[in-house]
Amino acid sequence: MPDSPQFSVISGDVIGRILEEDPARTVEAVRQAYLAHGDRQSINPPSSFLRFPERPESRIIALPASLGGSFGVDGIKWISSFPQNIASGIPRASAVLILNDQQTGYPFACLESSIISATRTAASAALAAAELHSNRTRPRSVTFFGTGLIARYIHTYLRDTGWEFATVHVHDHNDEYAQAFRNYLTGSGEQAEIVITGAEAAVRSSNLVVFATTAGEPHVTELDWLSHNPVVLHISLRDLSPEIILSSANVVDDAEHCLKANTSPHLAHKLAGHAEFINGTLSEIMSSKAEVPTDRPLIFSPFGLGVLDLAVGISVYREARAQGLTTPIPGFFHDLNRYA
Repeated sequence: MPDSPQFSVISGDVIGRILEEDPARTVEAVRQAYLAHGDRQSINPPSSFLRFPERPESRIIALPASLGGSFGVDGIKWISSFPQNIASGIPRASAVLILNDQQTGYPFACLESSIISATRTAASAALAAAELHSNRTRPRSVTFFGTGLIARYIHTYLRDTGWEFATVHVHDHNDEYAQAFRNYLTGSGEQAEIVITGAEAAVRSSNLVVFATTAGEPHVTELDWLSHNPVVLHISLRDLSPEIILSSANVVDDAEHCLKANTSPHLAHKLAGHAEFINGTLSEIMSSKAEVPTDRPLIFSPFGLGVLDLAVGISVYREARAQGLTTPIPGFFHDLNRYA
């Protein structure tokens, strides 16, 4: 018989401390989640978008998922994106993650999840950068195109997983944001030369380019900007024209998920009428089931899988319990006696 259901809350402060303790643990959780997903040990339904006609720039997204293997957890991430928050100096995204017991279905934890979401995105990007350079020389220059919270987390995870750069190029449509990101980099101890530059120069300047913008449609349309065949971490998904996608090698996290919602790969799919431009998934690259050419730009476009949030969330939950850092909510479930 299962134990009587208990429910706990884990605050962002606790989650942040646990994640900062061991970035390698988070990257490994993301790696194992990708492999489990590739081995069909997961269920990852399409995300559901709550949109607002009177606020078309805003949305709230539900990402349900189930993850088997050593993770053994179900759950859902509920994440909002309100770009107007940026003008007030707070991040555009906020989120919670609910974890459900696979035996009873009862939720057993609620975690502040904007940190988990940003961290799993950054860990995925760092993992992809390493895997996609397995047959390429690691670059000494990186470009951050877009300078918000996600860019900051990606920089942290690249640094904490062994990447070292001589130059960091920075571009943002807002000069104030670009300067703030430069100040962050300097304050983080980054030893590289930091150069704020225009859009074209930013893309041309590095063999590793990170797109982390809030763009809703393609704004980089010149294939010649990528003539040096960089690795592109296309985290924000809608920056590159479909023509660039079709002229490049492409790796995704999940083709079914990525070819929707007017992402750049989705637009390329609609333009070409096929998905043959996708060379493989990241899990296939890690498992040596797919290879990518080196004679063209290599673009990683991750739609963002709910199973990654579950992987990081359950890892944090287990560590928080081990350290006695969860906050139990007594009486959260009102009536547990069916025949009271």
